[in-house]
Amino acid sequence: MSTFLGMPAAPPRSPYGTGNLRGERKFPQAAHDELRNEQLRRNLGKATSTIRAKRLNVTGELPDWEQLRDAGSAIKTDTMNRLPELLEELERKVTEHGGTVHWARDGVEANAIVERLVRATGSRDVIKVKSMATQEIGLNEHLESVGITAHETDLAELIVQLAHDKPSHILVPAIHRNRDEIREIFLKEIPGVDPGLDNVPAHLAAAARAYLREKFMTTKVAVSGANFGIAETGTLSVVESEGNGRMCLTLPDTLITVMGIEKVLPRYFDLEVFFQLLPRSSTGERMNPYTSLWTGVTPGDGPQDFHLVLLDNGRTAALADTVGREALNCIRCSACLNVCPVYERAGGHAYGSTYPGPIGAVLTPQLAGMHAAKDDPNSSLPYASSLCGACFDACPVKIDIPSMLVELRHQNTEQSGVTAEKLAMKAAAAVMKSPKLFTTAQKAAGLGRVVAGRDRTISRMPPPFAGWSDSRDTAAPPKQTFRDWFASTEGAATMRAAADEATAAGPMEDEK
Repeated sequence: MSTFLGMPAAPPRSPYGTGNLRGERKFPQAAHDELRNEQLRRNLGKATSTIRAKRLNVTGELPDWEQLRDAGSAIKTDTMNRLPELLEELERKVTEHGGTVHWARDGVEANAIVERLVRATGSRDVIKVKSMATQEIGLNEHLESVGITAHETDLAELIVQLAHDKPSHILVPAIHRNRDEIREIFLKEIPGVDPGLDNVPAHLAAAARAYLREKFMTTKVAVSGANFGIAETGTLSVVESEGNGRMCLTLPDTLITVMGIEKVLPRYFDLEVFFQLLPRSSTGERMNPYTSLWTGVTPGDGPQDFHLVLLDNGRTAALADTVGREALNCIRCSACLNVCPVYERAGGHAYGSTYPGPIGAVLTPQLAGMHAAKDDPNSSLPYASSLCGACFDACPVKIDIPSMLVELRHQNTEQSGVTAEKLAMKAAAAVMKSPKLFTTAQKAAGLGRVVAGRDRTISRMPPPFAGWSDSRDTAAPPKQTFRDWFASTEGAATMRAAADEATAAGPMEDEK
């Protein structure tokens, strides 16, 4: 296609080699190794089944649950259709209330903005509220590289950070760890922890609380994400379960919020819908224990210097995709992860991205692309699904993840260039167009009986069909093809008998 003067360029995706939107290996290879971890599978199985049961209980209490899902979907769709104007309104309202808004085209710019703001305070430490956006851009790693220490205050995020690990779940980052492992991590990594610490959850939480309390009281800069940003009022919102977020949002002098541009909502009234959908879908609770709302700066109360960093990082590219833009409706509840049979067995690390599970399999390729490098690991993510549809049923805003996965598979095929699979399909099409070639191919296929086992199946086929036989039983070709049978005396006799039987039975009901 030629590009003419005045034609808009395709929106950029997240820059290759930055942040945490791409793993080092493709999903099948990574998942193969994770499946060997029996402890991981036990941890995931127990945790996801517990969350699933709680979610079903609390959603079943609401007679209008499906109507709430429809409302959430409609609000998010309307938001995506009007995203530019809503973001400008949000900027205007935040500024009116004493905040400062920064626009970041990608993670590199966002990291640089946060670094500059932290340096301006003179602080070498920041406390953090759990944030998917800052994980996506690798903010902690960037700050560490310039001599600034970021302290995670969410308990699960703290566990991951102290273990020098990576999150494996959108909502419960340490879901792959059990309490014995957490005890060992705390004993090794928390200064001054009681050497007699046991694995009782309350005691583990108390050890983390004692460690974090000093950080809350002495650190003057906080970094947060945002669950929602309200264009109408300039209000930001964070929902959480532990109170650590409330501490970060109220105690420091400076608050820096990094928010993906898709998190904006048009009206304050819209929160009424999402404050019902989100807790029930994420943790199986009727409401979040801590819901924090703030609008700019309030003199004498809370942080007196507030900055909002609006992050694109591939979101405009996703918005430009008429099919893929639906992924931006995600409210990060993780309900799709908790019902996905693939995620439950492979775990979050196999996806290689900040966003694992079904929504990660569609959102990550939209943000970072699938062909940014040769053998891009992201190109395998749309295939990390059985297409069972459980994620669609669980999604509180009705994102049709299975259909999007199929579309991304199509896009991957179109962008892959010449592959063995494409050549095989072209060869098959040529054979099927020619009766002579088709007959010859049928006879040649009959040789497969030679390599079949006693169970009349072929254990392994040559490339490019090896992927099929590796995961499925491949039946040996029959001794006689249908065409041969149809042309034989037996076939002719069977067809005559069937015709005679039909004549004797008389006309069918719809023929009368």
